[in-house]
Amino acid sequence: MNSYLARIALTASLGAGLAFAAPAMAATYKIDSSHVHTAFEVNHLGFSTTMGQFDDVSGTIEFDEENPAASSVEVTIQTASVDTGHKERDEHLRKADFFDVENHPTMTFKSTAIEMTGEDTAKITGDLTLLGVTKPVVLDAKLNKKGEHPFDASRYVAGFAATTTIDRTAFGMDYAAPAIGKEIKISIAAEAIRQ
Repeated sequence: MNSYLARIALTASLGAGLAFAAPAMAATYKIDSSHVHTAFEVNHLGFSTTMGQFDDVSGTIEFDEENPAASSVEVTIQTASVDTGHKERDEHLRKADFFDVENHPTMTFKSTAIEMTGEDTAKITGDLTLLGVTKPVVLDAKLNKKGEHPFDASRYVAGFAATTTIDRTAFGMDYAAPAIGKEIKISIAAEAIRQ
């Protein structure tokens, strides 16, 4: 083999090696609306804990299995879907004292950084926008499982859980604080399907 052909062969070999070693691209996962639960807890006058949830949650996850720290998350919650199991209270929560759904129909979270804390755990920092105010929050997140759906092999699913605590008054939700607790505990459980 002459030197010219040798150089071509070497270049092709190196190119193939680099292509093989290239990092995997993140895959897009869509939150499964039938398997997502976003719940909250707030102290009520010291007597009890009021618990609720949001019934309309959507979002996407750009999940890089090879480098999870390079992943990202975006979630949108329809604030009018707040549900505490009590009609009159939910109507009040939708008004200007709390979620002001007429002027702020959505609450959003967009990740800005992910720090892996274990093989399947991470701290996800992101911007939470509530009542038109954006503040950084940190989610303690866990990857529960990823793989083919046992009842439908055409679907590849990743399941996550996350928790955080926010100060509602930091977003301008001051009504009856601190008698009704300022701190809101939030927990999220979600399955997301690879697109």
